[in-house]
Amino acid sequence: MSAIIAKAPAPTPAPPTEPAELRIVPARRTGQWTAAGAVLVLAVLGAYSVVTNRAFQWDVVGDHFTSAAVLRGLGLTLWLTAVVMVLGFAIGTLLAVLRLSANPVLRAVSWAYVWFFRSTPILVQLLFWFNIGALYPTVLGVETVDLLGPVSVAVIGLTLHEGAYAAEVVRGGILSVDRGQIEAAQSLGLGRRRRLTRIVLPQAMRSIVPPAGNMLIGTLKGTSIVSVIAVQDLLYSVQLVYHRTYEVVPLLLVATVWYVLVTSVLSVGQHYVERHYARGTAGAGAR
Repeated sequence: MSAIIAKAPAPTPAPPTEPAELRIVPARRTGQWTAAGAVLVLAVLGAYSVVTNRAFQWDVVGDHFTSAAVLRGLGLTLWLTAVVMVLGFAIGTLLAVLRLSANPVLRAVSWAYVWFFRSTPILVQLLFWFNIGALYPTVLGVETVDLLGPVSVAVIGLTLHEGAYAAEVVRGGILSVDRGQIEAAQSLGLGRRRRLTRIVLPQAMRSIVPPAGNMLIGTLKGTSIVSVIAVQDLLYSVQLVYHRTYEVVPLLLVATVWYVLVTSVLSVGQHYVERHYARGTAGAGAR
């Protein structure tokens, strides 16, 4: 009997019962939707009040929006922004390279430049260059009054100011490049200049472009300060008009709308440039 019991097959375990289907209940976000609705209502009410308020004089805005004086001022603002950014980043790149140099004298000169121009307000710098004739009436036999007009003063002042900030942007981008990349380039026998132009700067652009885009937009808006030295940029052009017509608010709106439009275009361009340099990196598709 014991032998028969020993040979009896073991009972097969019962198949596991499948768990009951779980019901997924989405999280309730009542607070978020309430806040979003309140913000939307306030935004609509604000936009409606601006559009329907006759004090804004939108008909006057439309009359002057594409006037010859305003378009000339806009053109000078765009030109000034482009020139200052190109020259500023040229100076800034040179200063960044000097700051990272092994030569202590070059590092000190670069640091002193950045320290000085970041420590003084741009308005003070512009007024200083505007009155440079009081210190140096002639340079190389040429009177500085004839040599440095308001536009030249604006270019010099803004460029030197932007160059200090551009130096820190470029230096931060260079330092963001992995040290192994530079060592690999050295092992291939590449010279310092080729390492900088072929290896370092292309990779550093990922870190340089976002703050550079912000600097570009800031420079566009910052050019309005040159109106204090009678440079006929966009703001100064509308000021000349409303000093004659006393339509202050609609003319300021003309300048505001133009600044918003140009800034929006630059922001879109910055987005695509960032996406270009982010290719092959994590998060590139989210840009």
